Amino acid sequence: MIYIHVPFCRSFCTYCDFYSEIAPKECGGILGSWQDSMLKEIESRKDEISAPAEVKTLYIGGGTPSVLPLSVLGSIVSAIKALCPDGFMEFTVEVNPDDVTPSYASGLRDLGVDRVSMGVQSFDDGILRWMNRRHDSTGAVKAFHTLREAGFGNISIDLIFGLPQLSDVLWADTVSKALALAPEHVSAYQLSVEGGSALSEMLEKGEWEEAPEDLCRRQYGFLCAELAKNGYRHYEISNFALPGREAIHNSAYWRRVPYVGLGPGAHSLIRSAGEERRVWNTETLSGWTREGEILTPEDIRAERIMLGLRTSDGMEISELESLAGKDAVLALEREGALVEFGNDGESVPGMIRIPEDRFFVSDEIIRELI
Repeated sequence: MIYIHVPFCRSFCTYCDFYSEIAPKECGGILGSWQDSMLKEIESRKDEISAPAEVKTLYIGGGTPSVLPLSVLGSIVSAIKALCPDGFMEFTVEVNPDDVTPSYASGLRDLGVDRVSMGVQSFDDGILRWMNRRHDSTGAVKAFHTLREAGFGNISIDLIFGLPQLSDVLWADTVSKALALAPEHVSAYQLSVEGGSALSEMLEKGEWEEAPEDLCRRQYGFLCAELAKNGYRHYEISNFALPGREAIHNSAYWRRVPYVGLGPGAHSLIRSAGEERRVWNTETLSGWTREGEILTPEDIRAERIMLGLRTSDGMEISELESLAGKDAVLALEREGALVEFGNDGESVPGMIRIPEDRFFVSDEIIRELI
């Protein structure tokens, strides 16, 4: 698994705290320095990148990867591909609707991209303006069709719910418009306030207030019901896919498969010599360095519980009992917070999961086990 972080955006979203800088308008300069540093890191970590892996995927995220000229993106992809001659099970690039033109979409296909994740967030123009998104709802729909016309048969769209100004009527309209596009995958996130974001500052100044919990719960429940009616499998707390279209790359994260993170701010999970290390790159546009820590047994235990129970497949009962204790597991089973059946209601021998109707409070359930 390989993740590349592109730390450039044309503008910053109200809610975002990911590391990013304003994208330069031309090649060379800052962009050239970043490109050179990326190629140097790829070369310096070629043994990690080319090593046999349980899951071989490439995911380019950000930031906004689609602000990169295809020539720059292509040079980085070519360097990675040279180290992975057998190709990838899945190759995803994140895009902003405003960047998707027929030529750019075709260029992504030529690079071997077979899955696109598009940050739509909303189909209401007022909400999009508040988020400081560059596109409008018409542009999002147009971009989706442009990707389809370029031959992309695996498109994911992101949506955000849980804003105080997002009424149930507006949310229902957004979900309806999303379903009308028939994407293969939908990721939907409740708006959260992250330190360092513009939204955090607005909250501190009293210029905005968070949505009440009952509104967030109601909108999440509506989303789950509507997507289920339309054939989507709710395979992770925030992710829905048509059968067989679950994200291979992200699913591997939840199974704690080791991965290589490239670019400023990117994280890696490395497993070797009987230990696990979390490694991250410093946040600078060129010449970044790597820092890290050895994960303790308690770190690993907590991650296994937290990530395993985010999914509809859940975990083996014996594994969860060994990590959290039989008494804690049994107590939550009695409350209906853990169950031994799958999405279809059928028993899954040896497996245990959080039922979908408790996904909204999954953090509280997981905390009781950790």
